[in-house]
Amino acid sequence: MTGKRLDSLDILRGADLFLLLFLGPIFHAICYTFPSSTGWLLTQTEHVAWEGFVLWDIIMPLFLFMSGITIPFSMAKYREGLRPDGRFYLKLLKRFCLLFLLGWIVQGNLLDFDWKVFHPFANTLQSIAVGYVVAALLFVHLKPRWQIVAAFVLFAAYWAVFAASGMNLDPQDNVAMVVDKAVLGAHRDGVTWAADGSWSYDWEYQYTWILSSLNFAVSVLLGSFAGQILRNSKKAPAGRAAVVAIIGVVLVAAALLLSPLFPIIKKIWSSTMTLYAGGISFLLIALCYYVVDVLGWHKGLDWLKYYGKNSITAYCIGEVIIFSSVSESLLHGLGDWSWYPVVIALANSLILFFILRYLYKKEIFLKV
Repeated sequence: MTGKRLDSLDILRGADLFLLLFLGPIFHAICYTFPSSTGWLLTQTEHVAWEGFVLWDIIMPLFLFMSGITIPFSMAKYREGLRPDGRFYLKLLKRFCLLFLLGWIVQGNLLDFDWKVFHPFANTLQSIAVGYVVAALLFVHLKPRWQIVAAFVLFAAYWAVFAASGMNLDPQDNVAMVVDKAVLGAHRDGVTWAADGSWSYDWEYQYTWILSSLNFAVSVLLGSFAGQILRNSKKAPAGRAAVVAIIGVVLVAAALLLSPLFPIIKKIWSSTMTLYAGGISFLLIALCYYVVDVLGWHKGLDWLKYYGKNSITAYCIGEVIIFSSVSESLLHGLGDWSWYPVVIALANSLILFFILRYLYKKEIFLKV
């Protein structure tokens, strides 16, 4: 631990983004170039069609979870006697608005400058914005036990809405999708526009956002609970890691036990998926905290901070900028080689890697 900052959090966040922005594109290129021999890898690097959970499905929930871990560290002063004032709420509002704006740039089609294809709520950063505001307000104003009660109420409310709808889990007709279609209409992500100006829903798009925000908040709250445990100086560091790990096991077990009643479905952020991904996230931060912050074994891992300490920057650059215009210009002579798509994916990933490395070495950290 460096000061009040968890080195393990920066490294785990970096690993999450390294999987998304470096390994992911390379794995996908390998899978689509050699489909006959990479079936298992492809299933692990693409979201499941509906029910179930694979490696690729942990990336977004872990990102939300880790945003919650930061709250007890960055806002500790408000639990130690300082009253939140207008500046606190203004800063929280600013973060919310900036995350939504960046989400519009990354996935909301804002830079198309075409209102009809604008998607106001369709991105990971926006789910973080919603969850972070809820978790931060609860942390500042409520004691831990009431934060847990609030998390349970949000979790139960989401489940109750589905129960009231008869637990209809049709990908296009479940209650969360109905709410998204009713509120977002033509501006929901996954809408197809025809030349005559008419539009229709793409039936392959199954993600939901508005009602799912209840469990987005729970995911961030789970991270906040983990952060509060890891910050508890009354317990030995190894003991903190053990408590976090035990909670992780309990959450995974609970998700599996409850999944026959409400399946694990990431695309609608189902309640069991929230528990399952939260449990995995607890286990990952417990392991990383024990190895990095307790044992001090971080040699060979610090380069992950290139991504972890500039996570929003890494995500936005990686998702918005098309580096293939550079790599293909320099490597087009290899175009006839069967591995060419993999080489281009590797080159693109390396360009982003060295940009983040430069920012890290110059101590340029762009915060939201």
